[in-house]
Amino acid sequence: MYNFAGMETLQFKTNINCDACVAKVTPVLNANPEVAEWQVDTTRPDKMLTVKGEHVSPDLLAAELKAVGYTITLVTP
Repeated sequence: MYNFAGMETLQFKTNINCDACVAKVTPVLNANPEVAEWQVDTTRPDKMLTVKGEHVSPDLLAAELKAVGYTITLVTP
């Protein structure tokens, strides 16, 4: 069970821009044990991916998504 109070939230600009794209990245994001919760806002121009979890590695996440054809760029808080 996740302790939601101790989780960090990271945001990334992406090229995940439609429902088919979201369907393609869903198994990748769901399989990452560091990711407790995620969502993509495809209505925003920067297609923001929000990831919540503990010790989420932006580099690992980027590599996993690149393997299925998508790019992410961490947005500095």
